[in-house]
Amino acid sequence: GADGSGRSTQIAILKDWLERRGYAMVNVGLSRSNLVSRELERAKRGTILGKRTLSLFYATDFADQLENKIIPALRAGFLVLADRYIYTLMARDIVRGLEPRWVQSIYGIALVPDLIFYLRVRPQILIERNFQKNLTLDYWESGMDLGWSGQMFDSFFKYQKMMQKEFSRMAEANQFKVINGNRSVRSVSRDLQTHLEDFLAHDQ
Repeated sequence: GADGSGRSTQIAILKDWLERRGYAMVNVGLSRSNLVSRELERAKRGTILGKRTLSLFYATDFADQLENKIIPALRAGFLVLADRYIYTLMARDIVRGLEPRWVQSIYGIALVPDLIFYLRVRPQILIERNFQKNLTLDYWESGMDLGWSGQMFDSFFKYQKMMQKEFSRMAEANQFKVINGNRSVRSVSRDLQTHLEDFLAHDQ
């Protein structure tokens, strides 16, 4: 889901919920690798990254976490919760006009998750939540680098609608569990926990 979809809040709730049930947990997400995360965040502040450079930056960040966090954790018997995974990165790249085959080849190293949740939230609500949290919209999450509009609000709507279109295509191909993220935190959390309970019961 996009910024403002409630991902981080739901990840924190799920982590606590699963740990209370005795599961060992590891969390991963975007821009969290020891290798390039700080450099990536610094580069994004300049708002001059080209789309392919941006893509490769994020791919490097993911590959480092895969090798040094995700795989070791799974081998040790941990559950891994990802606050966004390769599908977000791929959708961003494709919306920015990069070739789908090229994008797919970069992430061919990725493990296939057991469960993929997509928190779908209307752009209007995303704007409200982002302003409540940050008092502004993010340059990259608004697609301002694409030059679709000089107005951030307008660009945000266009970009998020294109992202949702790409996520809908991916959801069908990769069996995403699409969650209505327009609802309250508690309602979304109940849905996620129900899906996880079903999965863990069959995984014993």
